[in-house]
Amino acid sequence: MRRRWLAAVAITMASVLSLSACGGGDKAAQTPAGGGGKKQVEVFSWWTGPGEADGLKAMKEIFEKQNPNFTFFDAAVAGGSGDKAKALLQSKLDANTPPDTFQGHAGAELQGYIKAGDLEDLNSLYDELKLKDVFPAQLIDQISVDGKIYSVPVNIHRSNVLWFNPKVLKEAGIAAAPKTVDEFIADLQKVKAKGKIPLSIGSEWTVVHLMENVLLGSLGTDAYNALFKPGGNWAAPEVTKALENFKTILSFAGDPQDDWQPAAKQVADGQAAFNIMGDWAYGYFHNPPDGGLGKKSKEDFDWAPAPGTEGTYLWLSDSFTLPKGAKNRDGAIAWLKVAASKEGQDAFNPKKGSIPARKDADQALYTDYLADALKDWSSNKLAGSIQHGVSVNQPWLAAITEAVGLFIGGKDVAALQKGLVDAAQANAQ
Repeated sequence: MRRRWLAAVAITMASVLSLSACGGGDKAAQTPAGGGGKKQVEVFSWWTGPGEADGLKAMKEIFEKQNPNFTFFDAAVAGGSGDKAKALLQSKLDANTPPDTFQGHAGAELQGYIKAGDLEDLNSLYDELKLKDVFPAQLIDQISVDGKIYSVPVNIHRSNVLWFNPKVLKEAGIAAAPKTVDEFIADLQKVKAKGKIPLSIGSEWTVVHLMENVLLGSLGTDAYNALFKPGGNWAAPEVTKALENFKTILSFAGDPQDDWQPAAKQVADGQAAFNIMGDWAYGYFHNPPDGGLGKKSKEDFDWAPAPGTEGTYLWLSDSFTLPKGAKNRDGAIAWLKVAASKEGQDAFNPKKGSIPARKDADQALYTDYLADALKDWSSNKLAGSIQHGVSVNQPWLAAITEAVGLFIGGKDVAALQKGLVDAAQANAQ
């Protein structure tokens, strides 16, 4: 199944292979080690944008300070949500030339790598660092397969965030962020009548991201989660209604942008009213202009749970792995220790716009939006993201993405629902 997924994404490889390793603009980090006896540690990710690249750089500095015999090599590949990076990674794994460590979303996304024998389990590292005591139990469950753990989570992200421009809403006569899907549709119409972009959107993966939020907001937490269990009924009339809502909401979208950042920027700049995106957008909005937009929260941008999802945390977690056959296994383990550490997570997450996976992080560092996220993570119901690897494996996501891509062109709800039904039947775990 994983090999078929590779074939499905192979069409992107020509452009991917032409990319150089492009991290957060830090050329020194991208240059292989010179003299001095230092060994290079190749860290593969898709963190190249403002906020995320800054967080990665902060962890890199800790890593090289703690490990003077190693030098960090940033093998990041640009492209929102990691689609291009995953395609290139797969080619490296198939050629038995893995990076020393690579980023992957905790949950179902890693199952293909595990079944193919690409990863070492990290149980001994968890025991050494006592990580089961500092990571939440539900997170341990998501990254465990048959009692073995295969990745180190760096953070917790929230997928179901409605970002909005307060000034644009006020101009449209909207007093507060919409709480339901029906209210959202009504507000989109009000913004359209004022001549602003009601909803900004990015590349194709951001449309899948939007769909998962509309599904959750329309179905509710329990019905949404049931879709990914054995016998999940994607053909149900409730799903049809949710997809009709998705079609209506998407009809208010502006011209698609190249990725999530320019779509989010339309909100911050007052060109658009709403954008549904994960909370990595917070780092992009909030960080100073050298790493973000330098915007003011509650003035230039504000946030609320995506319509219909209040009380639920649609979650994902970035994590790092230990590939079998890594050139510098010791260096990879040293990186994993930094990624797992309180110091590493507290350096990374405030810049990334996420909260720590650890339960003992310094809460004083997490203010503004991040304070809300910490509170909600501990009290909300949980639902797993589709686009970001928690609820579906990579072949299943590829099939969903194909169905959504066809829908973008034809706007045929029945065809979209059939595509989702077929994807579930072919790939249900």
